[in-house]
Amino acid sequence: MKVYLNGKWLDKKEAKVSVFDHGFLYGDGVFEGIRSYNCLVFKLREHIDRLYNSAQAIMLQIPLSKEEMINAILKTLIINSLKDAYIRVVVSRGEGDLGLDPRKCYGNETVVIITDKIVLYPQKLYQNGMAIVTVPTVRNIPEALNPQIKSLNYLNNILAKIEAINSGVEEALMLNHLGYVAECTGDNIFIVKKDELFTPPQYMGTLRGITRDTVLEIAKSKGIGTYENVLTRYDIYTGDECFLTGTAAEIIPVVMVDGRKIGNGKVGKITKLIMGEFRNLTKTEGIRYSL
Repeated sequence: MKVYLNGKWLDKKEAKVSVFDHGFLYGDGVFEGIRSYNCLVFKLREHIDRLYNSAQAIMLQIPLSKEEMINAILKTLIINSLKDAYIRVVVSRGEGDLGLDPRKCYGNETVVIITDKIVLYPQKLYQNGMAIVTVPTVRNIPEALNPQIKSLNYLNNILAKIEAINSGVEEALMLNHLGYVAECTGDNIFIVKKDELFTPPQYMGTLRGITRDTVLEIAKSKGIGTYENVLTRYDIYTGDECFLTGTAAEIIPVVMVDGRKIGNGKVGKITKLIMGEFRNLTKTEGIRYSL
């Protein structure tokens, strides 16, 4: 495997970052997870826009233009001969000293591009649905660390993931500080009620996921009513269907929440429809490359 690091493609074992890098010391940086399907990088420009917006929000100057970043991603895929891949782009503040002052890092920004495979959940869960639980760890409040910033500090999500694992399930449902449904540790959440689609709005402490937005577009194109509504756990428990969305997760059905069976406990028709339409879009939406 070759990893892009600051303009060079290095062997995995040689791709090293300084221990004084603020990304390592403080989680001071941003990232994106992106997917390619059969030599098509799905929604690449949308992911790049979000990466640069995250950097803008934390006053981090990315040393590549958007077009240069896109070309570096495509070249990394080509060098590694990957048709289908998970792409992780990381930009950190870079090397500084042991203090917090970001000015000490100026001009030393670190850019990393990794292309590899990812298996977030077992395949059987996509076929039969998964169980999730609500956990005590709440989502960061926007006034502290806005969820729209995909920062390298994911400790909030990891703590919730640990609580899910300790409960014997793969994923956790996180509430916001007011007790309303926010999102899962790495996924947005949807419910279906009376053949209409509902998901929490951004101001509830949710990332505006690119897969999330794609699902809303698919539903509207199929004449399915879509609503970004404040949701409680009661709404989740009494939904007819439930599923999660994310770049790594794609679309995965949920059939049980906190021990409550959702609908009939099986993957629902709307969920199946959206999964199929999403798969079709991954064949046409994005930037293509050749090996």
